[in-house]
Amino acid sequence: MYGKYFYASVTLAFLIHFSLSAQESDGYFNNSSAASVYNYNEAFNTSFYLKNGTEYRSASGKPGIAYWQNQADYQINVKLDDVKNEISGTEVITYTNNSPDELEFLWLQLDQNLFRQDSRGARIIPMAGSRSGTKGQDFDAGFNIKSVSVADGENAVVKYAIEDTRMQVFLPGTLKPKGGKVQIKINYSFIVPMYGSDRTGIFETKNGKIFAVAQWYPRMCVYDDIVGWNTAPYTGLSEFYLEYGTFDVNITAPANHIVVCSGELLNPSEVYTASQQKLWDEAKRSDRTVVIRSSKDVADPKSRPSGRKELTWHFRIENSRDIAWASSPAFIVDAARINLPGGRSSLAVSAYPVESNHKSGWQRSTEFTKASVEHYSAKWMPYPYPAAVNVAADLNGMEYPGIVFCTWKERGAALWDVTDHEFGHTWFPMIVGSNERLHSWMDEGLNTFINYLSTDTFNKGEFKPGQKDMHKWARILADQSLEPVTAGPDNIKEQNSTILVYVKPALGLWLLRDQILGEERFDRAFKAYIDRWAFKHPEPYDFFRTIENVAGEDLSWFWRSWFLNNWKMDQAISGVSYYKNDPSKGALITIANLQKMPMPAIVEVKTKSGSTSRIKLPVEIWKRDISWTFLYPSTEEISTVTLDPDHVLPDCNTGNNSWKVRQ
Repeated sequence: MYGKYFYASVTLAFLIHFSLSAQESDGYFNNSSAASVYNYNEAFNTSFYLKNGTEYRSASGKPGIAYWQNQADYQINVKLDDVKNEISGTEVITYTNNSPDELEFLWLQLDQNLFRQDSRGARIIPMAGSRSGTKGQDFDAGFNIKSVSVADGENAVVKYAIEDTRMQVFLPGTLKPKGGKVQIKINYSFIVPMYGSDRTGIFETKNGKIFAVAQWYPRMCVYDDIVGWNTAPYTGLSEFYLEYGTFDVNITAPANHIVVCSGELLNPSEVYTASQQKLWDEAKRSDRTVVIRSSKDVADPKSRPSGRKELTWHFRIENSRDIAWASSPAFIVDAARINLPGGRSSLAVSAYPVESNHKSGWQRSTEFTKASVEHYSAKWMPYPYPAAVNVAADLNGMEYPGIVFCTWKERGAALWDVTDHEFGHTWFPMIVGSNERLHSWMDEGLNTFINYLSTDTFNKGEFKPGQKDMHKWARILADQSLEPVTAGPDNIKEQNSTILVYVKPALGLWLLRDQILGEERFDRAFKAYIDRWAFKHPEPYDFFRTIENVAGEDLSWFWRSWFLNNWKMDQAISGVSYYKNDPSKGALITIANLQKMPMPAIVEVKTKSGSTSRIKLPVEIWKRDISWTFLYPSTEEISTVTLDPDHVLPDCNTGNNSWKVRQ
């Protein structure tokens, strides 16, 4: 009778007539006796943005005309002692102050200090344990800072102070604004923990240790236009906020090790055998996985260059906020070309032990890596790095620019999920460099959202999940014991983290895309956010403003409901009757908003003859009402009315969503 989606439209004259005549109809059904707690002035309050745009951050969500950020370039030379599990060496940081402020000191992050027994993070681990610690190891390490100096003609030793996971370096003179540079040289060492907050560690395999090495060098804190120096301590759950720059790294390891790292390997001829170099070059041209070092090679000393006790691996990555690496004698290595927009390419590389060498497991890692990176590159922004390396480790999954650590034992859909998720982080927060230390939903949530889309398309839907039932999710997401999504990760109970940091923001964006803005408008706005803030530092309101400005929609009610508060949605059918008591003249359907979250309404109507149609009402029906009555243009009796029949909205009470004619 009517189209699947019938959008009700009523003229102003009829609305006036209806408002007067509705009183003449006899309501014969009331499905909602519960009182509403909805406050439309609270939900649609116009004072969502409490400050205007500035020269640094535009009201439109763009970086402002005077936006700035500082830069940190690193030259690092380290050595791995695989017996002592020790990394030692030097770094030279060239720090550029692009801010308008003079700086008399610098702040650096010493993340390995989390693993000191007297660290703040160690002292706040609950008795039940935490992912953030060292899993009960008898371990007391952290950075051993041997010297700090400023290169100013000659190296001048400078004073520094260490407070937990931060180090303050006092400069001999002020660092000038708008381009002033200083070089800091640090000699240091540390012992790698066996399990380091599920982000770094050592995995014992039958062919040797796998070192997954992260947070392994003193790193510059960010100085920005929001708070100045960002010195929030690292306590394990919260992640990172880092400056961009170039990393030039030399890693010396035992000669029987394979080392993989963020960025481009600059000296393959010095660290691979002649046959492996040929296979490496072949992989750069191949869309199929090329095995460079096989499971048989792992036990063969000839698979490593001879005559040396140690080898130095040289890597470089540009426009990166971090760098990580892995080293092991146990690595099988394979690779394939990643095809990028504009005819460019990158290289997918996998490094894993024989324990992971299964057809449904890590033998598919390079295939998964390639597909994931190609999808995001085509959909959002091209992958910016020369390689994408997937390392099998004894970690649940952790991301760094150009390299990720994934669980060694995963297979099939589970391996796809962790691989796709960790490489999705290339876009959030490696390209779009948000502050993970404070706003973890801006990387984990946005990444989890884009993972939904990539999984739907991978290999013609090989791992595509079933449809999301938002009614079931609503009962979880609106649990009143949960903190708001925008709470900082250190202010969220660890058991709530998965829901609030990953799932709820991702499902919120899915709602925004599928039910509120539509795919075309949402994708255009979402891509604009990536384009605007690529290799920059957005805050949450930069994201909100960009989506609204590009999509052309006031979404303050949505951000307020879903992100800033933990509001529930409960729409109910509160009345069904016929206009003038005559089914041929139309049905008067009244719906109510019983909880604090407004949402568009989807109403499905079935008539006695079996015809079905749907009406989608915009969220504006709730801008000044807690209930809404509309005329459905029926010409016969109605048998059922259902709210949100496909369960695509987060309605927490399905029991009041349907009406049936009395028999």
